[in-house]
Amino acid sequence: MKSFKTCSTGVTITFVLFTCIILSCTTQSSNQMQNEIRYPHPAPDSIAQPFLTGLVSTDSIDFNSAFSPDGKSFYFTRSANNQSSIYVTQHDGRTWKSPVLAPALETEDSEADPAFGPKGRLYFISNRPKDNADTLGDYDIWFVSPQDDGGWSEPENLEAVNSDSSEFYIPFSKNGNLYFSSSRKGGFGAEDIYVSRLSNERYTAPENIGGTINSTYSEYDPCISANEDILVFTSSNRKDTFGGGDLYCSKITGPDKWLEPVNLGKGLNTETREYCAYFSPDSKYFFFSSQGDVKWLNSQFVKEEINRLCK
Repeated sequence: MKSFKTCSTGVTITFVLFTCIILSCTTQSSNQMQNEIRYPHPAPDSIAQPFLTGLVSTDSIDFNSAFSPDGKSFYFTRSANNQSSIYVTQHDGRTWKSPVLAPALETEDSEADPAFGPKGRLYFISNRPKDNADTLGDYDIWFVSPQDDGGWSEPENLEAVNSDSSEFYIPFSKNGNLYFSSSRKGGFGAEDIYVSRLSNERYTAPENIGGTINSTYSEYDPCISANEDILVFTSSNRKDTFGGGDLYCSKITGPDKWLEPVNLGKGLNTETREYCAYFSPDSKYFFFSSQGDVKWLNSQFVKEEINRLCK
């Protein structure tokens, strides 16, 4: 009987361990599925295509790209009647739904440039006043925080970063550093690109990323790679431009040292303006805005072009 009990206990322990392993694998698989982005088909290759035609890319002026951390929501901006508003389309497990105004951002003020940062916060720009005494009408960076009930907090002004001039477009690196463009005084041109570093859960005073990237022209809409080694941005009126604003790229060579920017070429740039570059969270696709639409293509093609051009 003793040997039987020992054997039975061993079998029981083995069964429990096996069950735990299966549950653990199932949970991991479930979490991966929850964070998997359900891209529409057919997916593009090296030629940019409008994203979610009829939902995101319509006959309106549509721009920006931001997937939620769980991959189930896509945020973008739509402009009409001289006002911009942030919309969101959600995937219900089968298809992407008709976009609606983003909750907590349903205001009469102009809002744009959604981006997700640390702690799942949704950042955006808005010309809403900071308080009753604010009459400047400039664009500041704001954010809302996710709540336990699935909603959002009241919008908060990111005072550590904002100035009396306008701030635009907010990408984040993997470590939480925040890049943006601003027309504040002290820059090299009309708009420059800045970085604010995340330190002890606070954002430091913004730093101009330097005269290699910034120039007497306009540099704006920065797109930083997760590891901060690749930068894509828009610049206007440079001598090698194809249109009203082109996408340029650069790679970092050392601490705060960037290669001279290079135009990404006619494969992406047109006679109009290309802006709001964005790498999807899984790095599979590259998004940008052009000709009133949000466009996307395989990011591998873009990264190969950057590696070829930036040497």
